[in-house]
Amino acid sequence: MEKMKASEYPNILFILSDDQGPWAMGCAGNDEIITPHLDRLAAEGMRFTSFFCTSPVCSPARASLLTGRIPSQHGVHDWIAEGNAGERSTEYLQGMTGYTELLAEAGYECALSGKWHLGDSKKPQKGFDHWYVHQTGGGPYYGAPMIRNGKLEKEERYVTDVITDEAIAFLKKRERGKPFYLGVHYTAPHHPWIDCHPEAYMKLYEDCEFLSCPQEEPHADIIDYKVNSGNPRASLQGYFAAVTAMDAAIGRILEQLDATGDRDNTLICFLSDNGFNCGHHGIWGKGNGTFPLNMYDTSVKVPAIFSHPRAIPGGVVCDELVSGYDFMPTLLEYLNLSNPEGETLPGRSFAHLLRGEGSQGDEHVVIFDEYGPVRMIREKAWKYVHRYPYGPHELYDMINDPDERRNLINEEPYRVEADRLRGKLDAWFHQYVDPSIDGAREPVTGGGQIDLAGIRSGGCKSYNE
Repeated sequence: MEKMKASEYPNILFILSDDQGPWAMGCAGNDEIITPHLDRLAAEGMRFTSFFCTSPVCSPARASLLTGRIPSQHGVHDWIAEGNAGERSTEYLQGMTGYTELLAEAGYECALSGKWHLGDSKKPQKGFDHWYVHQTGGGPYYGAPMIRNGKLEKEERYVTDVITDEAIAFLKKRERGKPFYLGVHYTAPHHPWIDCHPEAYMKLYEDCEFLSCPQEEPHADIIDYKVNSGNPRASLQGYFAAVTAMDAAIGRILEQLDATGDRDNTLICFLSDNGFNCGHHGIWGKGNGTFPLNMYDTSVKVPAIFSHPRAIPGGVVCDELVSGYDFMPTLLEYLNLSNPEGETLPGRSFAHLLRGEGSQGDEHVVIFDEYGPVRMIREKAWKYVHRYPYGPHELYDMINDPDERRNLINEEPYRVEADRLRGKLDAWFHQYVDPSIDGAREPVTGGGQIDLAGIRSGGCKSYNE
């Protein structure tokens, strides 16, 4: 492909939410949650109903979006508990190419406002010129620990608004002769939820029944059901308020793009790092809401919207299976840029879907996920979950049992199906895994990663927040 001139590249706005379930948008069919600006983006672009994270927890999923590598290729297997901004600051992705570096080489001005959570947060990385980030990965919405110009600071204002203000400030001062890449990484709607959000947004849900979040009996493998503070209704009110406050903030960024005439020439990508359960399956949490770690669709699916008025057809809902490790090759193909490491990576571009060119045989696509020693293979009709070394394993018929209620793994009529899927899973991971950082061999419990996996003695150990 012929490389475009810098002046011909579209701008890119990449909005990433934190712990947002795929069900938590109005355009996804939830008539209880208020998200008019995300709904507008979906109406003007393409919404994916089966976009999967590569791992149902934040840091590995974010690392895979940025590098196109699966966790067993980049070595981030859990949320990063140490090495963010303290004395042991660690650059977890050192030496690994991020797509933002390739964009910077192509002439993009790259800016990041919000959550990084991939180590050594004080230092700008991966081609970013502008760097305003959270010190860790989550925490209070008022009094948030942030980093500005390499210095630690405490931001007393509502952090969703602060992240947005910084993004808008960049849009106002950016170099007009260059295309921009702006990452806006919200901490919303990650907990805490109770008494943490502006009253105006909380009041919107005072009378909400929250039928979209049925409170089931606690899952048998639940780790800490009290993440909801023992008050599911108050937590739901805060969770929904956090999403709506974020949506309003996104609306402000869209207004800025409209005001400067940049909207038509800006590709907007909206994703979350991982899914989330607010009582679904009896879990409050994501992949590490249970132990053994889980791979329910509510944990591994994420909301996904792509909008570019001059190139992506509007009002389209796509149900093809795509993954976070597909994001980097898709973006690069969309921009007509090559990746020198592309042949070693598992992702495939779905740019043809964004252009409205049809599935091109995508009905045979298979999705793979991993969270430490837990691995998943997902087809449209089947899901198989394998837990190393001893199980328990799971098999679900996703056509007749989309809510994953009946585990078929021990039922004789389905043994052949389970064996087939396990063979495909084993072969795929054998092709792509770096044996020195193989997650199946790491003691990942969902409690946080404290060092470089497979390299230092720390590995992935249990860590209590």
